Order: sequence, then structure tokens, then C-alpha cells
Amino acid sequence: MSTQTLDPISPAPRPGLLARTLASRWLPLPVVLAGTFMVVLDFFIVNVALPSIQSGLHTSSGALEWVAAGYGLTSAVFLITGGRLGDRFGRRRVFAFGLALFTLSSAACGVAGTPTVLVGGRLVQGAAAALLMPNVLSLIGVIYTGADRVRALAAYGMAMGLAAVSGQLIGGLLIQANPAGLTWRSCFLINLPIGLLALVATPRLVPESSAPERGRADAAGTALVTLGLTAIVLPLVEGRARGWPLWTWISLGLAPVILGAFALQQRRLARRGGAPLVTPALFAAPGFTAGLVAQLVFWCGQASFFLILSLYLQQGRGLSALDSGLVFTILAVSYLAASMRAPELTERHGRRVLAVGSMVLAAGHAALLAAVLIVGVSGSAAVLVPGLLLVGAGMGLGITPLATLIMAGMKPEDAGATSGVLATAQNVGNSIGVAVIGVVFFGALNHGFAHAFELGVGVLAAVLIAVAGLTRLMPAAARS
Repeated sequence: MSTQTLDPISPAPRPGLLARTLASRWLPLPVVLAGTFMVVLDFFIVNVALPSIQSGLHTSSGALEWVAAGYGLTSAVFLITGGRLGDRFGRRRVFAFGLALFTLSSAACGVAGTPTVLVGGRLVQGAAAALLMPNVLSLIGVIYTGADRVRALAAYGMAMGLAAVSGQLIGGLLIQANPAGLTWRSCFLINLPIGLLALVATPRLVPESSAPERGRADAAGTALVTLGLTAIVLPLVEGRARGWPLWTWISLGLAPVILGAFALQQRRLARRGGAPLVTPALFAAPGFTAGLVAQLVFWCGQASFFLILSLYLQQGRGLSALDSGLVFTILAVSYLAASMRAPELTERHGRRVLAVGSMVLAAGHAALLAAVLIVGVSGSAAVLVPGLLLVGAGMGLGITPLATLIMAGMKPEDAGATSGVLATAQNVGNSIGVAVIGVVFFGALNHGFAHAFELGVGVLAAVLIAVAGLTRLMPAAARS
């Protein structure tokens, strides 16, 4: 029997102290994920609320489109800047500011008496989301390492996916319940208690961090990237409704020129020892560029799918907002189940999990196409269940590995830049996907909702197969 001499200067830890210490490191995660959930939920919940908004505020179709699209526009164009502001002024500080601004703008949307006020509130919400979201990834990247980072990123992916797939259900329940006669306003006011609780907890539970070197703000880079992304997103969200006028094509044509100028300006600034918004060295990392393209293409298929599924269910099949939301719970169940296994699978199998997830998602779209070919807009909705389960599982197996593999080699000092670029690719992908699939879907509506939905999910299946191919160029494993 061996004996052990205890050092009197370093006494044995008290019972339970180690457990409390281990638990305390996870306390920041639910706080930052509350912000993530709110931002993603607000992107999707508005789809259910649009008919009530139109009747309640007597909005024009153009104003209604801005309620949906303005949020994505401002969040997309300011995301890189939001990440760099966190690097410079403190990630917790900028996260908290974004959270406060998002909560206040949600309140403004909830009490809006005119379409103009509502649209303005949505634009501010998007800008606030751009401050909040990249700093969530940055905080996760610097607080957690190794296997803990993979688990934290899995929780991040789960929060995003659950917010996306439950947005329709939560919105439908709120509109059906109509608390205090608020109708659609409750879809925005629900953010207030979540935001306020997270704001109180942030300074107490979330540690502060920033980049070790704080150079001067890159005003020129901020202006160029904002202009370049606006030149892409604005015509995409406005073009279809306006019949694709000349200015939309001019804007899209100028976008690569502006973004090319941004890339040159960033390289020159980095060579001079400055602090560019996007560190050019990021693109020298193995697989980063392929991962960024995969992020963009993957998210092209997310918001666009939820949009056309909602339209097919509500306007094609005539379901209520609540009944449509209940259909989305099928997605939520399989998404949750797959997300719970995704971290372990990613650690063990790396990029193969993303490839499989993309193919499962593509198979889900193909199954939905086949089902709608059989039943059209009538018959039992049960025929949709296999496809919906596959779509949810594919999302669960795709979102976590995508973020984990891209951020695997991230340096702490580049956390803000990396997460800002990834979040920008996600939002721009959503906007491009909605625009492109919208052209396909609405262009085919004269042949009925079933035909339009079939074409839409057919294109989305092809998009996901492309993501599976891109995984071959990404890092093979998630590194700590």
C-alpha cells in the first residue's frame, strides 16, 4: 500500500470545489447563446408574422419586403466590422452593446405604429445583430480550447438550428394565443425578457478579452466592405420585386470591383503593419478559403428552404400559422437528435461528418420533391415526414462540423476577424439563397405552389451536393 505526502503549502482541494470550478467555465456559454438564439429566431419568426403585420399596419408590399429583408441587409454588411470592433474594444463589451441595442430595437418594432418605424427598427436590429453575432464566436474561440471548444461550437450550432426550425412554431403559438391583444407585436416583444436577463448576466459571467495589439480602426476598409456587400445584397433583396431594373445589374456588376479594391487595400494595410478588418494571412491557412465558400453555399440553402416551405404549407396547403409551425417541429426533433451526436462524430471523423450531413440534407430535399410530386397541395401531410426528418438530421450533422472545421486553426488574436468573415458569409449566403430560390419559386408559381416548391427543393438538393464536394478541400480533422 503506497502513501502520499501532502504539501502543506498546497492543501488538497475541498470536496466539491473541483466540480464547481469545472462547472463555472461553462457559465458564459448560455449567456452568449441566448443572444445567438434571439438573433436567429428574429430572422425566421417574422415569416409567420408578415400577414398580421400587413393587415395591422396597412403596409404596402414594398414595406413588407423591407420588414423581412432589411434585417438581413444591415446584419450582413456590418458583420466583419462588428468582429473587429470586438477585437479592438473588448469582445464582451461589444457583445453587450449589441445585445442592448438589439433589445431596444426589438421594443421599437413591438410598439411601432407605422410601417416606417417598423422598417427602421428592423434595420437597427440587423446592425445590432452584426455587433453581437461575430463576438459570440470570438468569445467561444478564446474561452474554450480543445474538446471543450468543439462542445461549445456544437451548442452554438444547436442554438442556431433550434432557433431557425422553431421560429415558425413560436411565432404561430404567439399569434394564436394573442397575449394582451398584441398579435404580431409579441413576436418582437418576446426578445425583451431574454435580452434583459442576458444583459444582467453578461458582466457577471462572461470574461472580457481583446486582441493583444490594438491598432487604429480601419475606416477605409470598413467603408469599402460595407459598400461592396451592400452592392450585392441590396439588389438581391430588391431586384425581384422591382422587376430587376438596370440599377440592380449595375450594382451587382460593381460589387466584385469594390470587393477587389477592398482586398487590395487590406493587403497594403497589412504590409504596412496596420490592423486590417480581414487579416490576409487567414486565407493562407489550409482549407480556410474552401471552408468559407462551403459556409456561403451551405447557408444559401437554409433561409431559402424555410421560406418556400412556409409558403407551400400556408398558402399552398392553406395551413394556419400554428399548424405550419407544428410541421416544423418534425425538423426540430431530428435536428436536435443529430446535433447531440455531431460533436463526438466531428472529433472522430472530421470533415466526413460535414460531407455526410450535406448528402443527408440533399436526400431530404429529394424526398420532399418526390412526396409533393405525389400529393401536390392536397392529401395527407404525413407523406412529407420522411423528407423533413432527413432535412433536420442533415442540418444537425452539417452546422456544427462546418463551424468547427473552419475555426479549428484559429489564432486567438484573429478570433474577431475569422468569426466576422464566417458570420458575414452566413448572412450573405442566406440573402443570396432567398433571392435565387425566390426567383425560381415565384417564377414557377403560375403553375401552382406544388410545382414551384418542387423546383425550389430540386435546386437546393444540387446546392448541398456542391457543399459535400467542397469538404474535400477542407481540413480533414478538427484540431484543438
